[in-house]
Amino acid sequence: MTQTRERGLRVWCGVVAIVGLVSLAGCSGNSSQTDQTDEAAGFTAMIMQSNDADDYYERMLQVFAEQRDIDIEVIYYPGDAYNTQVTTQLQSGNAADIMILTPGTGQAVSVVTLAEAGFLEPLDAASAVIPTGTEHLYSFNGDVFGQPTGLVPVGMVYNDATATAASIDEFPSTFSALLDACATARDAGASFAVVAGAVPAGAGLLAQIIAATRVYEEDPDWNTKREAGEVTFADSDGWRETLEDIVELNEAGCFQDGAAAGAFDTIAPSLSTGSSLSAPLPGGAAQSIGSSAGIELTVHPFPAASGTTEFMNISANYTWSLNAKASDGAKTSAKDFLDWMAQPAQAAEFAKLAGLIPITGATESELLPQFAPLVGILESGSYVPLANTTWPAPAIYDALGVGVQGLLTDQLTPEAILQSMDAAWP
Repeated sequence: MTQTRERGLRVWCGVVAIVGLVSLAGCSGNSSQTDQTDEAAGFTAMIMQSNDADDYYERMLQVFAEQRDIDIEVIYYPGDAYNTQVTTQLQSGNAADIMILTPGTGQAVSVVTLAEAGFLEPLDAASAVIPTGTEHLYSFNGDVFGQPTGLVPVGMVYNDATATAASIDEFPSTFSALLDACATARDAGASFAVVAGAVPAGAGLLAQIIAATRVYEEDPDWNTKREAGEVTFADSDGWRETLEDIVELNEAGCFQDGAAAGAFDTIAPSLSTGSSLSAPLPGGAAQSIGSSAGIELTVHPFPAASGTTEFMNISANYTWSLNAKASDGAKTSAKDFLDWMAQPAQAAEFAKLAGLIPITGATESELLPQFAPLVGILESGSYVPLANTTWPAPAIYDALGVGVQGLLTDQLTPEAILQSMDAAWP
């Protein structure tokens, strides 16, 4: 892509690859940080992109660049390469000025982990938009290092129209009803769900979505207790049930044929064509995939083990963070951008573009249509962040993701996976 104006936004693609949920069109350019001067007051931004339609970060940056008459260079990397690129460039001292990271400590690009390593600059306005009770996910030694972008419901993204065509009138409200729906979908020549079983992050996300009701609905402080040594994965009935449910779903034909070899780029086509009715995904995918394919998708919590209680993962899964080694001019301009993004008008506009819930909050009438099934959950506060957000080491989530892959291929048992997760806990 070329520069869009004499002074404004430049967009580069650092890696050409299959990314996130659908394929990323090729684009070329230099992924290294460009020289910035204090006078120019521009900055670079490193962004993880799922597909070309996911341009919401870029569009907000472009508006800001035009308002301030500065240069902003956007560097895109795909999801399967992003963590490595960010950490490598931070360690090499040539990372972008601002970047998209994740809250907490559970991943290689988690805010607290990178702040503790000295890679990030404290932020000013971020505290105003951090959801109450989650401050520890963005802070280290009293300073805030991450500014959340929007609230992301994580559950089952569902194609209501193709489900109705398959004689499924509504999203299942119980696990037994889900199993029945799987059989009904198979009779109609479809699978109820498509999963990226060959990708540890995709397999692990499925487990986290189920664990929301099996573990964290009953005990939202389970992670804290695990940190204190009061509980373990291996001794957790909820975590064992989570993995056993995946085995049962697989054996019941709920997933697409060859689910163990499924990749992220199989999800969007499956939902678009109706060969699968749903997928375990962050809620923003409902808009991303839906707008690309011209279909309407909704987001639902995974059914409870029994009864009809609704509970799920909702959190600010991504943050803006600032490189500690950015130039003074870039830091000033980037902080100005983040202050601007923390204002309600910009927060609402970003959420609309990204298919999220504004980080500053929204009324029922302000919610995007894909989140209509979640009104009760949002009003009651029946949700927690993703489980791995506060896990102290990425290896724990790696063990979960690889373990679920083993379940899909009948090579691992729930007991072995839970033991490996406990072994990965430092």
